[in-house]
Amino acid sequence: MNQSKSTTASSKTVKGFTDEEKAAMKERAKEMKAEARADKDKAEGESAVLAAIAAMPESERAMANRLHALIKTSAPALSPKTWYGMPAYAQDGKVVCFFQSAQKFNTRYATLGFSDAANLDEDALWPTAFALKELTATVEAKVSALVKKAVG
Repeated sequence: MNQSKSTTASSKTVKGFTDEEKAAMKERAKEMKAEARADKDKAEGESAVLAAIAAMPESERAMANRLHALIKTSAPALSPKTWYGMPAYAQDGKVVCFFQSAQKFNTRYATLGFSDAANLDEDALWPTAFALKELTATVEAKVSALVKKAVG
């Protein structure tokens, strides 16, 4: 007995992805490209910061290296970059904090500075720069707290 199979074509035929699926894929592709650029920029920024630190006198180089590690640990969302040749750390492309060596402008102390992008506002007066002569455990704890607050 020869039975034939009956096939019925669906009234809906799917010829590929829907417009919504295509839009979602395009958005994801944009996100992936942006993530790759951010990773590349962060790596390039890291290299530039390390080169700026390496060019400093030994006494300031040690402090700058320690600050670099401390800032990266305290606020991993910040991206390292140079700003006017100084090591700096940015959020959404805006510098939040930076390290200025004493040698840069022939001052008697190095400076940890914060820009207006830092969330350090308190009352009608707050500091935006701190003189650094050495990094003790107490100073490091204060720096860590300031950096965390600045990106808060």
